[in-house]
Amino acid sequence: MLFSPGSDAIDKDALVLHAKYHGKLEIRSKFPLKNKHDLSLAYTPGVAEVCREIAKDKNLAYRYTMKANTIAIVTDGSAVLGLGNIGGYAAIPVMEGKAILFKEFAGIDAFPICFENYETDFTDQIRNIAPVFGGINLEDIAAPKCFEVEDALQEIGIPVMHDDQHGTAVVVLAALINACKVTGKKFEDLNIVICGAGAAGYAITRLLKCIGYDPNVCTTVHEIIVCDTHGTIFRGREGLYKNKYKFIIAEETNHMALAGTLADAMTGADVFVGVSAPGIVNEEMVRLMNKNAIVFAMANPVPEIWPDMARNGGAAVIGTGRSDFPNQINNVLAFPGIFRGALDARATRITDDMKIAAAHAIADYVPKPQRDRILPNILDKEVTRVVAAAVAKAAETCGCSREI
Repeated sequence: MLFSPGSDAIDKDALVLHAKYHGKLEIRSKFPLKNKHDLSLAYTPGVAEVCREIAKDKNLAYRYTMKANTIAIVTDGSAVLGLGNIGGYAAIPVMEGKAILFKEFAGIDAFPICFENYETDFTDQIRNIAPVFGGINLEDIAAPKCFEVEDALQEIGIPVMHDDQHGTAVVVLAALINACKVTGKKFEDLNIVICGAGAAGYAITRLLKCIGYDPNVCTTVHEIIVCDTHGTIFRGREGLYKNKYKFIIAEETNHMALAGTLADAMTGADVFVGVSAPGIVNEEMVRLMNKNAIVFAMANPVPEIWPDMARNGGAAVIGTGRSDFPNQINNVLAFPGIFRGALDARATRITDDMKIAAAHAIADYVPKPQRDRILPNILDKEVTRVVAAAVAKAAETCGCSREI
């Protein structure tokens, strides 16, 4: 999850606000304690009967406790926004911010769980806190650890999703669907360059190339070439065996085994997707792309290429991660609705079907896409409701919902 640094005034105001309120979250009782009878119902002796019922059927925790509407936002502080490995303590303000987004957009109660010892495998620790939560949102965990942790937690009986991966990928897919409508390009014919092979880049690649996805629900683009700091990723590149996720990319993409630079990869491409570093693309590189090129430059705060430069290079549709340009590609369009739908369905996990359903719901929310409006406004809370409905329906269809 990336944020742009603010101005000096914004930075100072943010410090004042956080100091004034001692953070952004608090816990409030849903039930007033006005007399002894109220206390007897909320706590002892009445609460014992509720505990006995749950002991007989743990799924009743969804009926009788906060579990049905509560998400844990879990981080080890190893890849926090643009600050890198700053640890669990320093990650708290970001996780609090994510929690209020969950509440504001989806009505979900979310709570930060920040681990300080980022070098420790904390998968078992997350598994052990799962009973109280209806879902786990993994946040700001460095690659490749983020992949390993998410994979290891898929069978714990509640939805677990690393938002930096899948929330971003879902919104990119939605943006690409509508960009194709604007440019007249066919999705299945697209040749795409993805710059960045970390959490977001890997997830975007998997989704757009249907790597590990059910082909009955996933449509693959024609070809993808992924670039990292060493250039293009291709089968046989030296050192790939050290990172199994880049090895997977090499096996499933760049079938011509193009070895070269980012500029080499962009030659003849239809789409550029950047989740990497500022200023690494110029106008001439965009001119190397096919006519009516699509450019999603999402590095924050400075994109891989500024929109006016991309336009001068011939790009027809341009998106960034910033709010001050058209077509903001931001995972807030996805994660509140995905988790809302998963909770509503009492889902046991977040499936690929649910992610794809979310992407199409976001794309369909814009009935007549234009080159400067391929995605909904991120502040439009109705998007969350639409995405949640699509995700809940997909959960029921794939058989991973439960009735309580």
